[in-house]
Amino acid sequence: MSFTTPREVPARLNRSQLAVPGIQSRMFEKAANSNADIVFLDLEDAVAPDDKNQARHQVIEAVNDIDWGNKSISVRINGLDTHYMYRDIIDVVEGCGSKLDLLLVPKVGTASDVYAIDMLLTQIEVAMGFKNRIGLEVMIESALGMQNIKEIACASNRMESLHFGAGDYGASLHAHTTHIGGVNNDYAVLADEDKNGERKTYISDIHHHALSTLIVAARANGLRPIDSAFGDYSDKDGYIASAKRAAALGCEGKWAIHPSQIDLANEIMGPSPQEIIRAKNILKAMEAGAKEGKGAVTFEGRMIDYANVRQAEMLVKKAELISTAKS
Repeated sequence: MSFTTPREVPARLNRSQLAVPGIQSRMFEKAANSNADIVFLDLEDAVAPDDKNQARHQVIEAVNDIDWGNKSISVRINGLDTHYMYRDIIDVVEGCGSKLDLLLVPKVGTASDVYAIDMLLTQIEVAMGFKNRIGLEVMIESALGMQNIKEIACASNRMESLHFGAGDYGASLHAHTTHIGGVNNDYAVLADEDKNGERKTYISDIHHHALSTLIVAARANGLRPIDSAFGDYSDKDGYIASAKRAAALGCEGKWAIHPSQIDLANEIMGPSPQEIIRAKNILKAMEAGAKEGKGAVTFEGRMIDYANVRQAEMLVKKAELISTAKS
């Protein structure tokens, strides 16, 4: 292990992150009663320009008045390139900052974007005398943001997570797609002819490199990597496949743009009961081996060592966090 270790961000469940339009107040109570780990009330893409002010007032009331239980509450502000952003931060944070856990910052392109938000937040917190410290979730959804992701990932000690925004990222690259999440049938490999003269087509994941890059940058800086939305909420199997790919790469969680996606994300991004039992058994096996002076032991027919212990410890820690959130 390097002498330099990633800092610890606040322990927070982030398997599912439910997007709720800030203008749709009728959805707020339903979101509060859902199984989502984090709810973000959206002031950006889900709100038309003429509705920005109304949505902002509704979001402030919702954060203050609704019982959100054990959920973490986030608000997605408008981008730094808009004139809505400063009012979003000032009004929302001054109006309900003591009850707000996170701000979700969209379309971050440089480290200075994060620095600017951090500075404004700090000044408001000091001026208002807030005891809590609001965390930052940062969205990478442009070529500029992906180019500068290493510097962005360490731009502020408020940062807790990096989010991949597939839709705007595709637009930024001028990619030939209008889908948000899922696969693109044009991004494929055509195999050579087989003995019957047929050629099979293998669809690849168009976002593999971008998501993998984001995960590395996040984990190297102790942040939670969160996968993008999946636009077709009627496609359950497609969402499951997308979430499993993200989890396999190392994502901590995934967005849900519809309530039907919440439990899917929680199940896939959280350790299963079988995984938890196995992790605890690994720890027991290694503990027994350590007493005998062994640094590696045989477990289920395979050799395991302290790398397996670190993996098992992370799973057990997440399981404990889930158990605490349910209680």
